[in-house]
Amino acid sequence: MSHNTPAVLRTLAVDLATRTAEKINARRAELGDLRAYVSTKSSVVDPVTVVDTAAEAFISDELERLRPADGLVGEEGNEGASTSGVSWIVDPIDGTVNFLYGLPHYAVSVGAAVDGRPVAGAVVNVATGTIFSAAEGEGATVTVGEKTVPLQASATVDVETTLLATGFSYSAARRAQQVEILGRLMSRVRDVRRMGSAALDLCALAAGHVDLYYEHGIHSWDYAAGVIIAREAGAVVTHPPLSVTGQEFRPVVGYAPGLGGVIDPVLEAAGVHQPLPTLPH
Repeated sequence: MSHNTPAVLRTLAVDLATRTAEKINARRAELGDLRAYVSTKSSVVDPVTVVDTAAEAFISDELERLRPADGLVGEEGNEGASTSGVSWIVDPIDGTVNFLYGLPHYAVSVGAAVDGRPVAGAVVNVATGTIFSAAEGEGATVTVGEKTVPLQASATVDVETTLLATGFSYSAARRAQQVEILGRLMSRVRDVRRMGSAALDLCALAAGHVDLYYEHGIHSWDYAAGVIIAREAGAVVTHPPLSVTGQEFRPVVGYAPGLGGVIDPVLEAAGVHQPLPTLPH
């Protein structure tokens, strides 16, 4: 059997994400108050902790040991070119702000792409241990404790009863643009949730906990695992090529299959399907 099949890649993604989550929990317990171990990236409200960087280094080292021909794209800067056709797209802690504040909603996200197409992935909620995973053509599942069940996107067919999840940029100017778009949608949908992790938002879409998700300006490591999980659960998902940086502020959009044909005109009118406008210099 090929070592590059989606099923094989899914198994490794689950193993890596699960073991990384265990290490994150252990390290957090050792450090206590994380505020002494924080630096910032794109802005003063975009934190990274020593736990993020250590978690990504662990995944990078394991992939180098197990699959040295594969590529790697990691949020915290670990990179490697692929000679096998397989690349791993990794976010060691998606939802770092939640992690920093002790909110139990942050995840390890490990996605596998073949020739630039997401085909397998795992997302593990570190705080709860819940494991979401999928492989192309094999469906998506969620594991809670010893119980594993299939994931299925919601059966919603009406825009008015749609529960929406979204997220916002670390840039104040970009957030202002995003709030304008959200304002145009709020009167059309049931309600909105902003939970702080794109990876877990896509898993919520897969589980039917939300009916619609969109976000502008996220990076491939935020969504590579989540999109295959949502798709394999039946959701309709569109995203930019994995090579496109989040700095282009293109949208990732996913929704329950029954909303097809009725939600797109609403999203188009609100400005969801277009990249965010260029900011004035």
